[in-house]
Amino acid sequence: MVYSKPPFGGPLQAIRYLGRYTHRVAISDQRILKARDGSVTFQWKDYRRKEKHNSQEMTVEAGEFIRRFLIHVLPPGFPRIRYYGFLANRNRRQMLVLCRKLLTEPVAELLPEQKRCREIARALDRRPSATCPECRQGEMRRIRIVAAYLWPLRPPDTS
Repeated sequence: MVYSKPPFGGPLQAIRYLGRYTHRVAISDQRILKARDGSVTFQWKDYRRKEKHNSQEMTVEAGEFIRRFLIHVLPPGFPRIRYYGFLANRNRRQMLVLCRKLLTEPVAELLPEQKRCREIARALDRRPSATCPECRQGEMRRIRIVAAYLWPLRPPDTS
């Protein structure tokens, strides 16, 4: 049994909090221009300005750079989300257009004929029945299989 308290600000705040961790990307090596005499110079973009494509240089002390860098490092156990397939950045626009087009086309030819579908449904419905282990009289039918719980690799923080 897992115990979990409801989030203080509601589920939306919890999702926003986790989103800040899973969508962060630490600075790439190409953006670090030089590191000398206890200071680091790197490129950055101010997305609030109109000319977003012009990158600027900033020089800060090494300690401040490390602080800023560690803000973007994911905590242990948090995977970074990377999109692939039709959501990959390179061809996203073209792939979404293709997906929308394919979704509007009829899919009847992709499915087996109705008679074959009924045969498959009947075959799937034939499950072995068992008697009740308690009274040994009633017939038990399996409704669904519940997957085993996978325990976390380490216990949760109690802080």
